[in-house]
Amino acid sequence: MRARRKNSREKILAAAADVARESGPGSLSLDAVASRAGVSKGGLLYNFPTKAKLMQGLVEGYLHDFEQALEAANGNDKDKNPLAVYIQLSANDCEEKQPSASWIFSAIAEDPDFMTPIKTFKQQLFERLKGETPDLKSLLVCYLAIEGMRSMNLFEFDVLSKDERQLLVSSLLEIAK
Repeated sequence: MRARRKNSREKILAAAADVARESGPGSLSLDAVASRAGVSKGGLLYNFPTKAKLMQGLVEGYLHDFEQALEAANGNDKDKNPLAVYIQLSANDCEEKQPSASWIFSAIAEDPDFMTPIKTFKQQLFERLKGETPDLKSLLVCYLAIEGMRSMNLFEFDVLSKDERQLLVSSLLEIAK
């Protein structure tokens, strides 16, 4: 069976992710992405009319990948604790070095709807966890602590040492039991 070929949109997003990892999302140029993807700049602009739309595509791809990782980690095992899975996946994600988030501000300035997919994803995730977690108080503490950790990581003001982050995660996993 032949592997499915990537369409131009997928190639562009993969190239944009590579360029963003190498030079940071704030330094992402449409020319560099088009060149890396092997498409014309016009082809890139056909799929993503603005740099903000390209960045939004990257964010949506990240959210989709996180959702799939959550599904895979939960699997068909009904004994798995969805809140604990969310905590662990998010903590692992926060351990990876993230590029500066300054690009987010320019993307929002260019397109005020840039944050809509993130807000929708977060609302759906929270509602899902609320339906799967018997103790709302535990969910609130864990969810807000993890999202705070994500924000500190994203906006480069993480004040916790690695040991403190590990202590936080292990404490949240205890709360999530």
